[in-house]
Amino acid sequence: MKVAIFQCAAGGLDPTRRLAKLSAALDDPAGAAADLLVCPELFMSGYNVGDALQRYAEPCNGPFAKAVASLARGRGKAILYGYPERDGTKLFNSAACFGSDGALLANHRKLVLPPGFESQYFDRGDTLTFLSLGGVKFALLVCYDAEFPETVRAVARRGVHAVIAPTALKDNWNSVATRLIPTRAFENGIYMIYANHAGSEGDAHYLGASCIIGPDGEDVARAGSGEEVVAASLDLDAVKRARARLPYLEDVSQLSAVATS
Repeated sequence: MKVAIFQCAAGGLDPTRRLAKLSAALDDPAGAAADLLVCPELFMSGYNVGDALQRYAEPCNGPFAKAVASLARGRGKAILYGYPERDGTKLFNSAACFGSDGALLANHRKLVLPPGFESQYFDRGDTLTFLSLGGVKFALLVCYDAEFPETVRAVARRGVHAVIAPTALKDNWNSVATRLIPTRAFENGIYMIYANHAGSEGDAHYLGASCIIGPDGEDVARAGSGEEVVAASLDLDAVKRARARLPYLEDVSQLSAVATS
């Protein structure tokens, strides 16, 4: 199972031009060879775009979603991207995954809204999200969701091999990409697939540093600061080896008495 991350620099671009960038990323050698291409948080609209979040918002089967589904079907690979999801009067910071046949495989609504503007626009999701591709069981989280040990541990204990986390990480949060996300992989014996933006969007300057972290907490692939596509193969035996070496998921039960005292 080969996964690619499209770390895009699309500040100031509308959804139509972002879709064109996505198509080009699928033609990149790393993107073309992947079974799954992952785009950042709110890829469809942009993250730091103010009221454009409401203007571009659509349901999970909206026009942009249909265009992505068509790309996925035409290229024979799964595509995952972030977007503002409208559901009646509510708006969610969501991420959707379409399979190689164009079918919607999963749609995750961000569980935890960080300090800042998001709570002015978005409602919170309330459900963990899972999908399976190529024999790999994934959990889908969005950005801040993955920074909590509780959320990643919860999905790891349900047997996932990898967590996909589209993000919009600014350049003043280097420790999240270089320390915290690798720690989540290490302490759960799973892959972390962390897909960020590049470049600038208004007054937001993105870190880049998208990464695929192995279950030993080490980089398997990592982007620089600019737009690029990075990819890596997921090895399920590596997950087994990491969990056998450090059985955190089993041994945490020894702390139950302390945790509830």
